[in-house]
Amino acid sequence: MPVDTAVGDPRGPLTGSRPRPAAPLWVAMYHSVTHTTDDPYHITVSPTRFERQLRWLRGHGLRGVSMAELLRARASGTARGLVGLTFDDGYADFTAEAIALLRRYDCTATVFVLPGLLDGTNEWDPLGPRKPLLDERGIQQAATWGMEVASHGLRHLDLTLTDEDTLHREVRDSRKLLHDLTGHEVAGFCYPYGAVDVRAVDAVRAAGYAYACAIDPGPLTGRYALPRVHVGERDNGWRLHLKRSLHRWRRDEPADLPEGT
Repeated sequence: MPVDTAVGDPRGPLTGSRPRPAAPLWVAMYHSVTHTTDDPYHITVSPTRFERQLRWLRGHGLRGVSMAELLRARASGTARGLVGLTFDDGYADFTAEAIALLRRYDCTATVFVLPGLLDGTNEWDPLGPRKPLLDERGIQQAATWGMEVASHGLRHLDLTLTDEDTLHREVRDSRKLLHDLTGHEVAGFCYPYGAVDVRAVDAVRAAGYAYACAIDPGPLTGRYALPRVHVGERDNGWRLHLKRSLHRWRRDEPADLPEGT
């Protein structure tokens, strides 16, 4: 995985001699942590299963961290044993259920939120239950409790299908709103639906973000299109081990992809 700079430094790869490329960063993609029997998109993990997954990580010498922490560690060569934990959509159950378990196992995470839908619901999903999203207080709580708050755009739009004005508004305005809410610089962005193209990557970089997460970005893989692995209710310890073991081969990540491709 071609991450060579610390979060917050958008200047590009470090100069000078470079060490042998490290193994790809392993980043888990979660959404909602709650109890449900109606989950058509397989985005929900029960608190019981989530705790077992965290216990499995810790029992195997791994610790879940935010993307900002993971990328800083990667830049300094200290990322061994760290796993990125990300939560898309900013569901209210992140503060109600997930944070207490993360803190219990000495983990942090990044939550990608939608400041254009504060206290709203997942209106973009035609099927399944309406899930409440974080409001201003919930976002501030997440930041206060040591979690990284990052942007998922304003309204969960597929950025590859928007016009230029909408694209830049979703990327730029969401970052400013979150900065105003939390008082912290917003380093990260996550592409809704995992949909990413060169135009979206360029807009995210131009807005001043330090990194962005996708799902399977293929040739766009880089600091502004970091791949992740979906983790769901079915993922027990054996499945987590398999997903982590296969990550290097299934991602087809070039060892040294330049920034901004």
